[in-house]
Amino acid sequence: MSAFQMDADWRPYHPAPSKPSFVLPRGAVDAHCHVFGPGARFPFAPERKYTPCDAGKEQLWALRDFLGFERNVIVQATCHGTDNRAVVDALQAAQGRARGVAAVREDVSDTELQSMHAAGVRAVRFNFLKRLADAPPRATLLRIAERIRPLGWHIVIYFEAQELPELYDFFAALPTVVVVDHMGRPDVRRRVDGPEFGLMLQLMREHSNFWCKVSCPERLSQLPPPDYTDVVPFARHMVESFPDRVLWGTDWPHPNMKTHMPDDGQLVDFIPRIAPTAQLQQRLLVDNPLSLYWER
Repeated sequence: MSAFQMDADWRPYHPAPSKPSFVLPRGAVDAHCHVFGPGARFPFAPERKYTPCDAGKEQLWALRDFLGFERNVIVQATCHGTDNRAVVDALQAAQGRARGVAAVREDVSDTELQSMHAAGVRAVRFNFLKRLADAPPRATLLRIAERIRPLGWHIVIYFEAQELPELYDFFAALPTVVVVDHMGRPDVRRRVDGPEFGLMLQLMREHSNFWCKVSCPERLSQLPPPDYTDVVPFARHMVESFPDRVLWGTDWPHPNMKTHMPDDGQLVDFIPRIAPTAQLQQRLLVDNPLSLYWER
């Protein structure tokens, strides 16, 4: 039993996702997912801004196998702060089939970094969503970036589209590969060729060290699930414009979903709508994540 009581308005992950019609290519990677606790073993951080349901590695492995993925990239959840034990535990149990993205403070020791690297961590995440986490000063983040660069790690950034003009120069100065979560959360009510999404495309076009996750249509769409048609032009444009620098993930167990809890099988069936050819699917789901997380 968890030592924590989840928030009253928290939506637990889908209890019985459908089997997707789309058959994933061999070696497919779910390149963005999380583990929550379980809180009795891996306590949630005192400074957290939400308390989720328990969603441990066993449930993640079961979903992986049910959907047809072979590997996972597990991203540290903000509810755990910079205590990465739940992610590291999952990586150590994955038998090489998972990699991780950690959250660290500037005072993280070299020994801690080396230990996480041995477990399978390959990146750190900088979160700029104020409702989820308090981002450290930019100078601190740059020092963290310099600390991880010798390990060959990259940086994952999470922000919303309206914040990009202010953050653009800082992002462009980061000294590693940089992966943008969820396309920078564009407002899909706006035009694909408009200035807001155009700035995200400019970042990708002018800085070849930038990658992008074309994930989370359930967060971006203004339509009833599982339609998500309004997200398709944005994600498909990104996939077709930068086929060698895109990733996809379920975002299981879907933290902070307020309107509905998505069916993960339906999310997998969304993939051919944004990557319509077998070649694009192979790059998005297999070649790109293997190159970034297993071959570096």
